[in-house]
Amino acid sequence: MSYYPILLNGKQVETASRKSIKSPWNGEEVGEVSFAGSLEIDKALEVGDRDAKTMRQLRSYQRADILHKAADLLIERREMFARTIALEGGKPIREARAEATRAESTFRLAAEAVRQFEGQLLPLDITPATGDRVALVRRFPVGLITGISPFNFPLNLVAHKVAPAIAVGCAINLKPASSTPITALLLGDLLLEAGLPDGACNVIPCESRLAAPLIEDPRVKLITFTGSGSVGWGIKQRAYKKRVCLELGGNAAVIVEPSADLESALKRIVIGGYSHTGQICISVQHVLVHQDIFESFKIYFIEMVNNLKCGDPLDETTEVASLIDTGEAKRIESWLGEAVEAGAQLLTGGVRIENRVSPAILTDVPATCRISRDEAFGPVVLIQSYSQFEGALDWINAQQYGLQTGVFTTEISKAMLAFNRLEVGAVIINDVPTFRADNFPYGGVKESGFGREGVKYAIEEMTELRTLVLPSPY
Repeated sequence: MSYYPILLNGKQVETASRKSIKSPWNGEEVGEVSFAGSLEIDKALEVGDRDAKTMRQLRSYQRADILHKAADLLIERREMFARTIALEGGKPIREARAEATRAESTFRLAAEAVRQFEGQLLPLDITPATGDRVALVRRFPVGLITGISPFNFPLNLVAHKVAPAIAVGCAINLKPASSTPITALLLGDLLLEAGLPDGACNVIPCESRLAAPLIEDPRVKLITFTGSGSVGWGIKQRAYKKRVCLELGGNAAVIVEPSADLESALKRIVIGGYSHTGQICISVQHVLVHQDIFESFKIYFIEMVNNLKCGDPLDETTEVASLIDTGEAKRIESWLGEAVEAGAQLLTGGVRIENRVSPAILTDVPATCRISRDEAFGPVVLIQSYSQFEGALDWINAQQYGLQTGVFTTEISKAMLAFNRLEVGAVIINDVPTFRADNFPYGGVKESGFGREGVKYAIEEMTELRTLVLPSPY
């Protein structure tokens, strides 16, 4: 297709507003997409509220069957999804295929979670006052969910909102990123084919200025958002009493100890820093290297970064393509210039051509520079030395974000110290913070947000506990 209507109540609906989606790599049109207006958003709320009740009535095996069928279809169409991700988002095709494969796994995990969904029987005879009673504790779906997803993982981050919602019996209205809506629309069609009720997942690209009802309408019970902090904290304020799950990114650090396998660490840090042109919220931004190995690390790191293959995302050999748009590339260029002016050394890269920035390495960056304290979200890695391991931990804890941290060490005592001390959502030993498995609890603290994704943990966010107290059966 070259034209993609919104998906509303199980139908493709054309609207008066359309947007041309262009490849960030070469500016060529990928397709034209309908954007929802106020009437379509109101309709999505109406049918979503209706089918939240429908979803609640589906039996466990029915929800599991839908999820398994969706996973089967994702594998059948993996190459189509990968190509779409590469075209509209600029993600190198090999990474796009990996994302499509992960999305299939996310739906499988959700299908398995349906069958493992269980309650708890509690004896209440803990004091004379409670008598011979028992309690049945179960989780119930919250109802209608609003999911707002970013451009950088237009399939798997959508899956992490949609699949758990289906698993627990919620309906979801999805607002995909305006720059990468086609992938989400294709997934919505696939879910209908898998047997999902018509209004249980409406995919409604829209302008942000029109999206207020998706947050404020009383029929919406939970908002799950992945994106920038400025938008996410604003959503939290406007959501008032609703449940909110926020994944807001970070400026992830990795520590390299003298005991580490330096070759392995270098390879992983290059991948973690520059995959998808650094446009990953757990992309490596800071590398703290022990002073005894810092000079060796720096020499090899510069060489490896300079050897990265930059080019067309559809080229099988490409490792770094473009940023999502020229505005983001100009921002990175500006932040790099500001850091150099403040005394930082630009060791390599940082050259901008339109919306492409060559992979950059900085050192001696003042803490006050935006490229240091804020989320870079681009192909930039900052390196610095440290003398004491605990000092490196303290430096990370002083940052405003707390998403994930990587630690390369062979000393279990230091691995455990990092786990106990670091104020982050996850500590990854002998790998980069960019590592994520789709079944573990993913999320952060401080400016990185709150709540957790990962199917089992998203299910907890999307359900509420209810207790039934009964007389003792004995």
